[in-house]
Amino acid sequence: MKKLAGKTAIITGGNSGIGLATAAEFIAQGAKVIITGRNEHAINEAVKLLGNQAQGIVSDANKMTDIATLGASVKALTEHIDIVVINAGIGKFNSLEQMTEEMYDEIMTINFKGAYFSLQQLLPLINDGGSIVLNTSINAHIGMAGATVYAASKAALLTLAKNLSVELLPRKIRVNAVSPGPVVTPIHTAEKLQITDAQLQEMGQGILQKIPVGRFGAAEEIAKTITFFASDDSSFILGAELIVDGGMATL
Repeated sequence: MKKLAGKTAIITGGNSGIGLATAAEFIAQGAKVIITGRNEHAINEAVKLLGNQAQGIVSDANKMTDIATLGASVKALTEHIDIVVINAGIGKFNSLEQMTEEMYDEIMTINFKGAYFSLQQLLPLINDGGSIVLNTSINAHIGMAGATVYAASKAALLTLAKNLSVELLPRKIRVNAVSPGPVVTPIHTAEKLQITDAQLQEMGQGILQKIPVGRFGAAEEIAKTITFFASDDSSFILGAELIVDGGMATL
């Protein structure tokens, strides 16, 4: 029997990278999936790729006006959901000296504030006994120049997993976190990271030397870990974190 048969899941930021890979894995395991993203064209293309078990909602994690209507948008598609994957996020890096308030607000709003209030909107729709999975980062554990704000936003998600787990005990909703290391996704481009191509290549080589297995991870590998937390395979696990980084933070 498929691990997620009969389940309905919502994945924020599900139109590319880890989110899209997770949506594909969930569907392969029998789930129906709703994905969100801020770009309508990207959402439509992802839904087309995923097939008739997928639906899409345009919702920008950086806009509280979008988040405020997320619950109603999901309810228009389904009365209840079993799994929530908070995946929408950005990776932007800057030194303390050069950090701007605008960049700070963008990182913290999308990576934590947007995640927090998305959960607030979705919580009434989650079935008792459901699962929430937060996509965080090993940057919450390691030191890296330029990552002060990004790392803080991901560390905030880790504390949310623990505290929200306690809060939702009466409803038996489990909250866990997956912390990926370096993964090949569309976020790792010079344009997305706001650096030059030369800086991107230098950064990639530097990171590669720190990964014991000698390679970047694949989005599909993270997706399988998220599926573990989403399924009954992890029924006795809550408030926990799985680091999926090829040994970078642990060896």
